[in-house]
Amino acid sequence: MDTSAAGANMAEELASQPDVWARAAELSHEPKLLPQAGARVAVIGCGTSWFMAQSYAALRERAGGGLTDAFAASEAFIDRQYDAIVAITRSGTTSEVLELLAAVNGRIRTVGIVGDTSSPLVDAADDIIALPFADEKSVVQTRFATTALTFLRASTGADVSQSIADARTALAADLPDELVSAEQITYLGRGWTVGLAHEAALKMRESSQAWTESYPAMEYRHGPLAIAAPGRAVWAFGEVPSGLDDQVAATGAHFEHSDLDPLADLVRAHRVALERSLRAGLNPDLPRNLTRSVILDA
Repeated sequence: MDTSAAGANMAEELASQPDVWARAAELSHEPKLLPQAGARVAVIGCGTSWFMAQSYAALRERAGGGLTDAFAASEAFIDRQYDAIVAITRSGTTSEVLELLAAVNGRIRTVGIVGDTSSPLVDAADDIIALPFADEKSVVQTRFATTALTFLRASTGADVSQSIADARTALAADLPDELVSAEQITYLGRGWTVGLAHEAALKMRESSQAWTESYPAMEYRHGPLAIAAPGRAVWAFGEVPSGLDDQVAATGAHFEHSDLDPLADLVRAHRVALERSLRAGLNPDLPRNLTRSVILDA
């Protein structure tokens, strides 16, 4: 890993997202490997990949693809008559994912979406969707996750061209100081963007050790609103519940919402995470206590 400049890898990787998304959207053979419409599907992952699984599950069901559940690999309920399991993992070495695939080998069809094509996942899954062009050097993950979701989103029949265009806008936009300097940020989403909210919060914690939280937007008023205050921020992805912006404003907190495609708005969140980490003198390419993959002792 190049450590010549703090955050250099993360900066390059998040800036490359629009181009890499476009490449994923153009794949023609790979979508055919995904479970067909009507199949009962479980989507699994760990960390960021779990949050992308949540978004895909919501998108697939909304598009009429059939029952789709998302699980953290360590907590997956796999004995529910699923027709297929889709595993998302950048490194292809995550222990919980490999253990789950081994447990269902020969019983349930498995599809792996992976960045590292030399990893054990390639032999562990029945079919592989390889995205090596989206793999990363930074420990803090940005483009692999969003590229995998762009690919999956396109597979549901969605037109992702506006998302790609909006991502370019997100990369060029000024970052509001209310976000870069906020004492605390809470991220909110609805439907498929709940996963994006969880991912944004995780990214901020990993890269800048910041206090962040995330919730479904309709749940925010059931308690979490209590921490909103001047100097803090609430960032909503996608649809905003009626009146929520006014309620947040009444607390003195900054309310952030964009007309950009929600996945493109996540790119802005990545940029804020990077900027906050650099201002704090941290290196998001080598975050505290974290490694690129979690590999547990047997």
